[in-house]
Amino acid sequence: MLGFEEIDSTNIADVGGKGVHLGELSRINGIRVPDGFCVTTDAFRRVVAEAPSIDAQLDLLSRVKPDDHAAIRTLSADIRRVVEGVAVPDDLVAAISESLARLGEQASYAVRSSATAEDLPTASFAGQQDSYLNIVGLPAILRHVRRCWASLFTERAVTYRRRNGFDHRKVRMAVVVQQMVFPDAAGILFTADPVTSNRKIATVEAGWGLGEALVSGLVAGDVYTVRDDQVVTAAVATKPRFVQASPGGGTQDAPIEPQRQTQPALTDAQVVRLVQLGRRIEAHFGRPQDIEWCLVGDDFHIVQSRPITTLFPIPRTDDQENHVYVSVGHQQMMTDAMKPLGLSLWQLTTPRPMHEAGGRLFVDVAPVLATPAGRAYLLGTLGKSDPLIRDALQTLLDRGDFIRSLPDEDSIAAPAGDSPAPIETDPAVVTQLIRHSQASVATLRSEIRALSGPALFDFILADLAELKRILFSPRSHQVIMAGMEAAWWLNDHLEAWLGEKNAADALTLSVPHNVTSEMGLALLDVADTIRPHADVVAFLQRVVDEGREGDGFLNELAGLTGGREARDAIRGYLDEYGMRCAGEIDITRTRWSEQPTTLVPTILGNIKNFEPGAGKRHFEQGRLESRRKEQELLTRLRALPQGEQKAEETKRMIDRVRTFAGYREYPKYGMVSRYFAYKQALLREADRLVRSGILREKEDIFFLRFEELQEVVRTNEVDAELILERREAFRSYEALTPPRVLTSDGETISGRYRRDDAPPGALAGLPVSAGTVEGRARVVMDMAQADLETGDILVTAYTDPSWTPLFVTVAGLVTEVGGLMTHGAVIAREYGLPAVVGVEQATRLIRDGQRIRVHGTDGYVQILD
Repeated sequence: MLGFEEIDSTNIADVGGKGVHLGELSRINGIRVPDGFCVTTDAFRRVVAEAPSIDAQLDLLSRVKPDDHAAIRTLSADIRRVVEGVAVPDDLVAAISESLARLGEQASYAVRSSATAEDLPTASFAGQQDSYLNIVGLPAILRHVRRCWASLFTERAVTYRRRNGFDHRKVRMAVVVQQMVFPDAAGILFTADPVTSNRKIATVEAGWGLGEALVSGLVAGDVYTVRDDQVVTAAVATKPRFVQASPGGGTQDAPIEPQRQTQPALTDAQVVRLVQLGRRIEAHFGRPQDIEWCLVGDDFHIVQSRPITTLFPIPRTDDQENHVYVSVGHQQMMTDAMKPLGLSLWQLTTPRPMHEAGGRLFVDVAPVLATPAGRAYLLGTLGKSDPLIRDALQTLLDRGDFIRSLPDEDSIAAPAGDSPAPIETDPAVVTQLIRHSQASVATLRSEIRALSGPALFDFILADLAELKRILFSPRSHQVIMAGMEAAWWLNDHLEAWLGEKNAADALTLSVPHNVTSEMGLALLDVADTIRPHADVVAFLQRVVDEGREGDGFLNELAGLTGGREARDAIRGYLDEYGMRCAGEIDITRTRWSEQPTTLVPTILGNIKNFEPGAGKRHFEQGRLESRRKEQELLTRLRALPQGEQKAEETKRMIDRVRTFAGYREYPKYGMVSRYFAYKQALLREADRLVRSGILREKEDIFFLRFEELQEVVRTNEVDAELILERREAFRSYEALTPPRVLTSDGETISGRYRRDDAPPGALAGLPVSAGTVEGRARVVMDMAQADLETGDILVTAYTDPSWTPLFVTVAGLVTEVGGLMTHGAVIAREYGLPAVVGVEQATRLIRDGQRIRVHGTDGYVQILD
């Protein structure tokens, strides 16, 4: 037993999240907290230990899948019955009785569960366990203490833990027993806006009587927003009912007299005072809070406070300036959380300063937005690549109160060098760049093998300079821009002259030197090698069915007829492309070479869906279609006034786009090749650290920044607690969805497509590859789980180059994230797949198996059934 006055943040294991917060709240000057005590987790442990049947039931529960609702329902009900039936030990009964005598034995109490994995900074677990109000007398309190213990095993709590990776055995239950207050009004205060995440706007919800009326959804409360001690908005609801204490214990809902139903539950002055109390609580805990409050007379009582876990973190700064952060992940097709080693290596690679938040990277564009020239440049660039980011920034600019305005000469305009000098249309330029990159990577692989210790880190830092020199070389930039500008010219002029929308899409089918599209077609060649050998195909299917991992299956192939050829084909593919994977800009992500089983489902799909020679046919068909389209357009142009001149200009641009467009994918391929070489060397170093007892496991290095790992190698000392903290933080970041645009106030700003050309009910997006296709939607979140047939339409959150092998099967593409020149768009155009990207919540709004129509020319998706 612990009284609130005895509890602080060190007691989390004793009293759980809710108990700790009440103890901390009671210590804050000026905050009134109804008195009470906690039945500690030790009491719960003792009780469970005396019911041995629970142990076997927990074993069964740990093996149940999170979506097996029937099994969870049955097992959790069995455990609850056992817990509710246990006898409370005599010494615990005496301790509870003593505390009640001190506080008032016949007073009313709230009895609330307080789990050790509840109200935490990374997982609120709000509402997952039970609370009981207006409980009177020792027998009733003991009964409800047992019910709180049992509520650790409600179906919803068990499911929540399974989905969030919490071990049932490691979660303990304390119970809060707190004096009841019987308020005139009650409700919830969010010290940050729960919708926009703006940390400077607080939201208050208020209703008559106990707060359970709002929490349960019995009534809608009044809603107030407050900024800078001013009520900004007030929406007074009609409140026909309220929850009150029942004379015999518990609560009941009752009608409110008509004249009070539309009266505000709080005055504006009370709302501001409540928010000021909330800011004091927020400052104490160091993060935005979700606070339950009661108003008795004119006094506010705080009955609970927990962190708001759904807010996306804000990049840390040491100034009071306004910042506008644009997501890097939305540009790189990698919106997943990254581990610290991955974040730091990407920051060492990029020339632009980047800010971290929630395991993602952001660029502060406020200085660019401050000037007319900077705004025009940035909005124009983003208008082509990601209209949703552009619209979000325009929305912020239109407010006129966040971005300071400076004359052009006082701030940053367009980055220098963004208009490269013209380059001749010469294919040798591209082949020379590729040869130079290949030779550089080969030298790196040769030289890094023998290095270890501090010398390895010095070498990687030096090689990063070489990587940046290649990645950002003026010649490489010229080639990429030449291809993009030629495509823009063709689209603009051919639409103006011929009414032909997105003409460049058909003209860039099967362009040469596109390493990413070649990678997709090469896996068709692997399928050709395996297809004739039935035993090999059957073996690979078993590898998938059994969920095998690693590369051990490759060695097993040698004993099958055709197995050696299959093994060599797969290994040859991995030699060329094995450094790739989903989210490949994060060096810590598992590469295909490390987990070749990732590719097996796609290989089997290629065997099922295609005939031999499909890879070469696919490329040749695209090349012929592009040639046919070129001849058609040139013929139509020659029929126009000044047609010969227009056709001649267009021909020059077609030659230019086909010469240069394929190279767009190569610099990233070279970068990822180097990253894999770094990773293999760093893992060898990690293996040494594990053998020396310095690290617990090799993957610990992923939770250290590059410079931190360098120091660990130099000193042979590591902060194990830091690694554990980083692991826990990363797990919480994985559950967050990063915004496209985030301000230093914490506000997430969502852009929208401002257009009216789509039919009613259509899902708007950015058109990136022309054409219209109708087919079955396959909603796929993990490439290794894809089960595709020819003609399916791939619907996913985002695609990076690792998804390209799937593109040869599908007939169209829909993604939630993407831009005109991101990898998925480039490959979709080259393969001739109608594609719409940037479709908000596509994977939720489109169900797997639904029939949809993708309008890749106009940029929208229709759900047909």
